[in-house]
Amino acid sequence: MKETPFTAKHIAAGAKMAEFAGYNMPISYTGINDEHAAVRNNAGVFDVSHMGEFIFKGENALELIQRVTTNDASKLTAGKIQYSCLTNENGGIVDDLLVYCIEENNLHAGKAGVYMLVVNAANIEKDWDWIEFQNTNGAEMHNISDRTGLLAIQGPNASKILQPLTDMDILNLRYYTFVKGKFAGVDNVIVSATGYTGAGGLEIYFEDKDGNADKIWDAIFKEGTPKGLKLIGLGARDTLRLEMGYCLYGNDIDDFSTPLEAGLGWITKFTKNFTASEYLQKQKAAGPDKKLVGFEMIDRGIPRHDYRIKDAEGNLIGRVTSGTQSPTLGRAIGMGYVSTAFSPIDSEIFIEVRDKLLKAKVSKLPFVQQKQ
Repeated sequence: MKETPFTAKHIAAGAKMAEFAGYNMPISYTGINDEHAAVRNNAGVFDVSHMGEFIFKGENALELIQRVTTNDASKLTAGKIQYSCLTNENGGIVDDLLVYCIEENNLHAGKAGVYMLVVNAANIEKDWDWIEFQNTNGAEMHNISDRTGLLAIQGPNASKILQPLTDMDILNLRYYTFVKGKFAGVDNVIVSATGYTGAGGLEIYFEDKDGNADKIWDAIFKEGTPKGLKLIGLGARDTLRLEMGYCLYGNDIDDFSTPLEAGLGWITKFTKNFTASEYLQKQKAAGPDKKLVGFEMIDRGIPRHDYRIKDAEGNLIGRVTSGTQSPTLGRAIGMGYVSTAFSPIDSEIFIEVRDKLLKAKVSKLPFVQQKQ
């Protein structure tokens, strides 16, 4: 298994470790519910250095990004970030990702753009190959995943805790924007108001060299430990993102689900041409046959990935993609694809658990209110 710059620190801290996306990653430290509450109420640190980062440069960089992603990256200016996804020829989602505009593309002023794409750890090689295959215009591409460290400090007090470590104004950083500068004595650090918990907070990107990882880690915990900052594993990351209705690649979205089916029409812009845009326009006009919905259990039981969803007569109408006992709400929640007829809010559905049909209802997403 691969290691992140912080693997030894996780083990030393007593983390329960397991393989995730080919990396030896911390699943939990003090327990998922405890860590979940720490992020919702204060702040916690996630090691997400396993994520992938690609740099695109040159006069054709933006054109390539526009062709392979569904959102409109031409709207980005320096310091802005965009959620988007890659699609295959059949409209399926190759991956969901973030697009960072490092330098704005302004050819009239003689400035070529610089962009960073942040992709899921399990899809680094797949995404790189997919984009490289479509790079027919000679855009400059660099895969910097192996030399980039990434920590997510999430929670309502994250910015307040970290502000003393930098002269950059991160306390007032707007959602989906970033700044670049010195952080904890390390140069060229990107601090972005992003994350996948819905609890507010920041993500910190840095080059993994010259002891940068240790400098940043030690400074964060020296500053944060007296203020209740905790280490958080991937278990709580999953419960936090599910409470927000955020998709997990490989569970809720994949190569066989389209953005329109997954409720990602808001990042699918038909003001430009991209891979499968024609196919997706037809699907939008006709209406998708299935939709990803959130649901809450009425009967007692925990929905799990790939459990069957049925109607009151026992007919198969879909499958669960994610499910858990919500630590915030104290009840079981889940997401899954259902036939479009059963997608309206409050629709009655049934989850098959150990040959029993347990009642549930389709719920509005997110399950809990997002903080920024």
